[in-house]
Amino acid sequence: MFCGGVRVEENYDTIPKRTILCIDMKSFYASCAAVSLGLNPLTCHLAVVGDKNRQGSVILAATPALKKDFGIKTGNRLFEVPNDPRITLVNATMATYLNVSVQVTELFHQYVPLHAIHTYSVDESFLDIRGTERLWGNEWELAKKIQDDLYKRFGLSCAIGIGPNMLLSKVCLDLDAKKTGSSIAKWTYEDVKTKLWSVTPLQKMWGIGSRVEKRLHRMGIFSIGQLANYPLHSLEKTFGVMGNQLYYHAWGIDFSEVGAPILSGQISYGKSQILFQDYDDEVKIKRVILEMCEEVAARARKEKRAGQTICLGIGYSKSATNGGFSRQLTIEEPTNITIEMYEACLQLFDQHYDGNVVRRISVALANIYGDDCMQLNLFNETRPKQRALGYVMDAIRRKHGANAILRAVSYAEGGTARHRNTLVGGHKK
Repeated sequence: MFCGGVRVEENYDTIPKRTILCIDMKSFYASCAAVSLGLNPLTCHLAVVGDKNRQGSVILAATPALKKDFGIKTGNRLFEVPNDPRITLVNATMATYLNVSVQVTELFHQYVPLHAIHTYSVDESFLDIRGTERLWGNEWELAKKIQDDLYKRFGLSCAIGIGPNMLLSKVCLDLDAKKTGSSIAKWTYEDVKTKLWSVTPLQKMWGIGSRVEKRLHRMGIFSIGQLANYPLHSLEKTFGVMGNQLYYHAWGIDFSEVGAPILSGQISYGKSQILFQDYDDEVKIKRVILEMCEEVAARARKEKRAGQTICLGIGYSKSATNGGFSRQLTIEEPTNITIEMYEACLQLFDQHYDGNVVRRISVALANIYGDDCMQLNLFNETRPKQRALGYVMDAIRRKHGANAILRAVSYAEGGTARHRNTLVGGHKK
């Protein structure tokens, strides 16, 4: 494929070649819980659940032995776990996991400076190890040192993908390192055609979700190789800027810097939650929507941002005849005012809700601008006060806690914010 008259693979010589490690802690939550109980995380049968007292609670993590011997994995429900004395059930303690994650990052800091570490999630990080060869040896030797140190200090195992950029190190981790005996693998640009292009289904590629995959299928694209050889201008016409990213990622090219966001710029602020139980009362559903609008608006205000597009997703219970809906509405002016977001969500809800039982709700604010783009409205004199009130409420919560000031709906039947504010990462501390 040509780009500006030059074949993409010929551009590899001009692309900076870094040495990036993508490190993933194996069964992190379950392993932390096992070690804290004095169990071997590689051999014990342990499951981490949201709440042991709720049979419908989700399995958040499972040790490799539990997955292998009992077929229980992340996403199963508690009632699906066999009543077997060999199986240990523990509640999630997110504060503990976060504390261990911080200590793991401190261990990485022994090998590279902080600016060379990108914490992608609680259990996954990228390290740029350029310039460390004289201290720690080549990339294989350093990867093995990190593996050994993690096990000696925390009793935790990890897999490590090595690549010339963040993308290839991550894909190498997911598709290769996790399946090798040593749990360490390396990909270079020379491996793109032989290893990356054969990847199918498309969702196995980092950055491609189910919706993008379906759109690519409609274009006749079913493998990464087909994506790499699809006309760039057609992908950009269909996906915009994302089409450009999809194309170059299919060629293994990624210019993201460790320490910077994976995608430059915040493109949306969102919140999604699975309800504690099925909701069939519209009033209760709308109460939760308002609470979530408050959270999303607060996230935008924290970064002095506002959005012009409000998105509402409603997921129905398994007993419903269809899965639900996801719709968006673009308003006249960017906003981070809770009530304006809520009114847009109500409009979408009233238009598309068909009365089915609801189990999942998501709210997002997209089409992002700076907060200074919010315009005054001569016909709405209260808008500046509403905007200022939001920032005041945020300040109170930062100082006195998330539950220090709440909307009345959070105290009414169906409200979930008070309970969720006592959780870390959606689970018990």
